[in-house]
Amino acid sequence: MNFMGIEQFPDYKVPGTQHQDFSPYESNGGSIVAIAGDDYVVIAADTRLSSGYTIHTRKQNKLFQLSGKTVLGSTGCWCDTLALTALVKARMQMYEHTHLKTMSTDAIAQMLSIIMYNKRFFPYYVSNVLAGLDNEGKGVVYSYDPIGHCERATYRAGGSAGALLQPVLDNQIGFKNMQLDGEIPKVSKDRAVAIATDTFISAAERDIYTGDAVCINIITKDGIEVKEVQLRKD
Repeated sequence: MNFMGIEQFPDYKVPGTQHQDFSPYESNGGSIVAIAGDDYVVIAADTRLSSGYTIHTRKQNKLFQLSGKTVLGSTGCWCDTLALTALVKARMQMYEHTHLKTMSTDAIAQMLSIIMYNKRFFPYYVSNVLAGLDNEGKGVVYSYDPIGHCERATYRAGGSAGALLQPVLDNQIGFKNMQLDGEIPKVSKDRAVAIATDTFISAAERDIYTGDAVCINIITKDGIEVKEVQLRKD
């Protein structure tokens, strides 16, 4: 069959032929939890890097310290995570050399949103949660969708077990659907660390892409404290 001088091939299956699918994305799992307080912010991520039923490593830190007040948690397609965080760090260096000061947490959050939106037609396959202290010293948490939409919150979960972790935070931090006398109780730093740890212990029981250990960064005006808690290995 000939149409406008172009040979048209009939749509039929030829015996023995194979159709090969290709996907540029790969989900390497991982989960993130961030909780902000009046003068602190806690962000935690597990250390398992896997693909399907294969565990590539049990000791991969998914928290990236961008400054003395800001930490980015990023999971998903690990090569996209590395590409994105490398670009963010390069932009921060350019800003520091130009303005002779370190970017604030709010500025980093806006820049990350713009970088992700610039890739909206071929997005980074990552789940990002940015945590840090704002200009007033208060803890802030920013969560993102794949094309850069940014939302400021006091607590957020993301990654492969995000749907399991978020309801726990809604109950323990947000006190959702509870009858309270007065204002919502404030959560102390130690309580926030305990809740973050408990959420990962729970998620490791239900999500095969979350486990091995959880790395916790506690950000205060004095700096960033790092802790690690072991999770189940299977």
